[in-house]
Amino acid sequence: MVALVIAEHDNGSLKGATHNTVTAAAQCGSEVHVLVAGSNCGAAVEAAAQIAGVTKVLVADAPHFADGLAENVAEQILAVAGNYSHILAPATAYGKNILPRVAAKLDVAQISEITKVDSPDTFERPIYAGNAIATVQSSDKVKVITVRGTGFDAAAATGGSAAVENVAAVADVGKSSFVGRELAKSDRPELTAAKIVVSGGRGMGSGDNFKILEPLADKLGAAMGASRAAVDAGYVPNDWQVGQTGKIVAPSLYIAVGISGAIQHLAGMKDSKTIVAINKDPEAPIFSVADYGLVGDLFEVIPALVKELG
Repeated sequence: MVALVIAEHDNGSLKGATHNTVTAAAQCGSEVHVLVAGSNCGAAVEAAAQIAGVTKVLVADAPHFADGLAENVAEQILAVAGNYSHILAPATAYGKNILPRVAAKLDVAQISEITKVDSPDTFERPIYAGNAIATVQSSDKVKVITVRGTGFDAAAATGGSAAVENVAAVADVGKSSFVGRELAKSDRPELTAAKIVVSGGRGMGSGDNFKILEPLADKLGAAMGASRAAVDAGYVPNDWQVGQTGKIVAPSLYIAVGISGAIQHLAGMKDSKTIVAINKDPEAPIFSVADYGLVGDLFEVIPALVKELG
């Protein structure tokens, strides 16, 4: 069996979730190949070839792959799909946009957001906002899978020496075109890749009060996040949202400030290595998953904590 990983990249570098997906793929098949579909993507190809455990990198280089349009990338995957028992992509916006198209064209059922590989045809995935784990067995000839990166360790970025093979690029499907992209610029780490995350919730009271968390994040070199309640209230931008309908994170340290712990939020951060909760309500559900809990007024606790950190 050979598994194919769809690389998520920006043509110059690979996204971190690709490495987690390679780990999942290695547990599915005896051999792992990576497909890099891009434009002038030599740097991303080189990075993919160095991932430990990857034996071959397929390269489809054409201008219409520059922005990762799902219609075009899906057609490229279909062009090589016959050689693989498993096709995997990260369970990010990128992977979720592409693989359902591939599964539909192959007439197979997609297996979404797996967190564990039990065997080449059996997988585990969270359901009911992570309250239960479903074990799914597939008899499809080709398994089309999205991988929740927090469920798998990242494959080593170096140590591999995969062969690189150029494949014929499919023609531009012409069903969509790239219009523009608005990128949020920040000096802080990217939320899903950060080792430390400081998140605020409805208890912050206002968007201005989120500034109280900035010195703490600065001291720790942390990314900043938020609960859906805080985002819906307009306190912070949408791209800060952590949870079932936001970003899934699993940092080494997650500090939840003024977050009650709704099930949808817990689904997005409960795999964090260490969870610290600060809330004035001792009955807040967040304390049920926290490794360390502090009951107190965040407007007093956070400045004191920053002072202690020097």
